[in-house]
Amino acid sequence: MVQRMPYGSWPSPVSAELLVSGAATPTDVFAEDGITWWSETRPAEGGRIQLVRRDPDGVTSELLPPDGNARTRVHEYGGGAWWVDRGTVYYVEWADQRLYRIDGAPGDRSGAERSGAQPLAISPTPPSPHAWRYADGRLAPDAGTVVCVREDHTAGEARNEIVAIPAAGGDAVALATGRDFVAAPRISPDGRRLAWLTWDHPNMPWDQTELWVGELSGTGAQTRLDGARRVAGGAAESLVQPEWAPDGGLYVISDRSDWWNVYRVVDVEELEPVHPVAADVGEPAWVFGQSRYVLGDDGSVLLTYSRDAVAHLVTMGPGGAVTSSATPFVSLTQLRFDSGRVVALATEATREPSVVEFTSSADRGPAVTVVRRARDLGLAESGISRPRHVSFPSHGGRASHAWFYPPTGTDLAGLDGELPPLLVLIHGGPTGAASPDFRLDRQFWTSRGFALVDVDYGGSTGYGRPYRQLLDGAWGVVDVDDACAAAQWLADQRLVDGDRLAIRGGSAGGYTTLAALSTLDVFRAGASYYGVTDLAALAKDTHKFESRYLDRLVGPWPEAADVYAERSPLSHVDGFDRPLIVLQGDEDAVVPPAQAQLIVDALARRRVPHAYLLFHGEQHGFRKAENIVRAITAELYFYSRVFGFELPDDIPPVEIAFADRLPAHPNPHGAPETEGHRHD
Repeated sequence: MVQRMPYGSWPSPVSAELLVSGAATPTDVFAEDGITWWSETRPAEGGRIQLVRRDPDGVTSELLPPDGNARTRVHEYGGGAWWVDRGTVYYVEWADQRLYRIDGAPGDRSGAERSGAQPLAISPTPPSPHAWRYADGRLAPDAGTVVCVREDHTAGEARNEIVAIPAAGGDAVALATGRDFVAAPRISPDGRRLAWLTWDHPNMPWDQTELWVGELSGTGAQTRLDGARRVAGGAAESLVQPEWAPDGGLYVISDRSDWWNVYRVVDVEELEPVHPVAADVGEPAWVFGQSRYVLGDDGSVLLTYSRDAVAHLVTMGPGGAVTSSATPFVSLTQLRFDSGRVVALATEATREPSVVEFTSSADRGPAVTVVRRARDLGLAESGISRPRHVSFPSHGGRASHAWFYPPTGTDLAGLDGELPPLLVLIHGGPTGAASPDFRLDRQFWTSRGFALVDVDYGGSTGYGRPYRQLLDGAWGVVDVDDACAAAQWLADQRLVDGDRLAIRGGSAGGYTTLAALSTLDVFRAGASYYGVTDLAALAKDTHKFESRYLDRLVGPWPEAADVYAERSPLSHVDGFDRPLIVLQGDEDAVVPPAQAQLIVDALARRRVPHAYLLFHGEQHGFRKAENIVRAITAELYFYSRVFGFELPDDIPPVEIAFADRLPAHPNPHGAPETEGHRHD
């Protein structure tokens, strides 16, 4: 029997504790000689990243000691913090940012013996803590040299360069330096050539990058790189993921067709498409080490892309024959090839990410085996909200996109005549994307009777380069228009309650949240996770990777100072009268805590109801179990006070400044009385 209860007050099987209890999200994977390695983030262990090895006999072993953490600070967002070659694992330790080696060749050893090797530091001790940071490396064929990215913080602005380090340990020697950024150093199978990517301010890697190749010689600290030459890239072309084929051919992903597709490098500036598709194979390089295609031993190319929430796996054989298979997954990432099998991270619509492998099957297509299963959440399929893709009109008649999640509970429904409150989710970046893969934190809301819409506003990836460029010079305009349009369109469709609209986002999504609340009259409340308040302050105080990002999104600083002021939520606090909860990490180097304090102080001066939670030891994004739990329960409590519904959970209250100014008399459906237009 269906039980009718006010939206927002439904009892939910998705507790905040379930978000983190036993959670261990896989983040990367490698495969070699039948062995599979993966990394997993563990909130219950302080958010550290552990490395796990699974041998062909199915025995798994953990590689890092209890205090080990395979995470790099390069670009602040990291990625590419570990890799495997010939049974040896190389990783960057978060605590000191040095590069370590764990020896562990395959063999008939017990699980305890397999996990017994101790990490050995191979990079030199930096002159000051975290001054030398490493990422995205590979071992040379002679096994004597590691080539990787190093970010040098010893003087002034960080210097990014490609270095060689003796695999046995020793000083690093710079191979490629002088450019603002470098990435993806890849060594040819014969060890004689190095390919890498580079770009300069004010570009980001999704704007304009170049592919370079040079001649390698020597080993260890005597390694040299000569004859460096650009072979592809430049104006209006983003290149990602260069790879060498076993026969010495060079491949790369380019968006020269407006979609990130795989190409073979034929000659300088001459790229041959492998299998053109009107979809993005590649993705924006926010982190190092992304892998969306692999090269087989027989000359085949295997790539993946997603369309309509279905991941496709495409194989182009050595003779040019192409086979394409729809997989049971929403997306596949981190593809790795290992002697006839492809290992990857897989996301699904109803389960958390898993590690899977594909093996060829002539009569049925690729056969799938789950190598590392997702945890059993104990949720009924009927209680999981499934997203549907929606396109809707936005400002000027252009189309925008989103994923809509209806409220879904097992045998639960809202009151007669009631429509659900809506949370508008704004992804970060802003050059990022909404994704329809299963996220337990989304189900936390939908299982309680909230509707969600995850907006792919103009500037998002996944719709080609022209759509991605809609945000050029228009951050704080296009994204805000699309967020508001999504909410209003859903309200017009009678899918949500137009009087109970809230907006939430982190980082760039936090900025859009603040911009929408401070300038328009659409949303009743919002949540800003480490959001940007003052664009000028951000331009002057952020990390190197994004220090010129706003040149393209807003305008060059300080020449466009008036635009920065106009687009900053802090400039519009006189119109900011909607309740806001602010959540911030005190070690955030991307959006410093001062940004959060600015908006909190401004709201206090205006006596606007607000709450502020500052989390100790958190950087840009929350990783610790207790903070993840506290953040989401605080946000839920905050909305219950704004929208006037009862909470079935025993949620700790949040101190709300000027709570007496919250709506005191909600209507029978739990929504506040209409307050009228803001700017009257």
